[in-house]
Amino acid sequence: MVNLVWFLLLSIGIITAAINGNIEVITKAALDSAKTAVNIAFELIGIMSLWLGLLKIAEDSGLVRAVANLFRPLTYFLFPSIPKDHPALGAIIMNLSANILGLGNAATPLGLKAMQEMQQLNESDEASEAMCTFLALNTSCLTLIPATIIGVRASAGSSEPTAIVGTTIFTTATGMIVAIIADQILRKTYKKRKR
Repeated sequence: MVNLVWFLLLSIGIITAAINGNIEVITKAALDSAKTAVNIAFELIGIMSLWLGLLKIAEDSGLVRAVANLFRPLTYFLFPSIPKDHPALGAIIMNLSANILGLGNAATPLGLKAMQEMQQLNESDEASEAMCTFLALNTSCLTLIPATIIGVRASAGSSEPTAIVGTTIFTTATGMIVAIIADQILRKTYKKRKR
């Protein structure tokens, strides 16, 4: 469906440009956009490499395990169905750590790993409570350092690429709190309906 929408938008733009006699505008815009996309991608490689490297060092040094131990009471509250010291909790913490650092690209494979680990505990094809909670946290996670956005702003020539940090922390914290509350309410509602 999304592909159809994009196709229609592009087709309408090309037809409109052809009717107005400005078809060369389409070619110039396409080439300029492709060049800009490649430049942004290359500039983001350095930022992503830095943060992914730091995340890997934190994992190898045991810092992630220490963070997991620090947040263990919170993870037990949010994920009561996952046994203590199960690999799923470590994968969840790694995913949330990457999200907190603003590394959505790095968080994706960690999130997939967490879901795989939780599926081993799940006895049905339906998503478990822990999976739903994790999905809510993953999509609304607190972001302390929006590294990717800062990189995009810096590569676009922003005079203050870090100006968004305060508002990002506020909005993501609000979103995460709302997601946790909604998850707890919906979990109780779903249990009542199931009975």
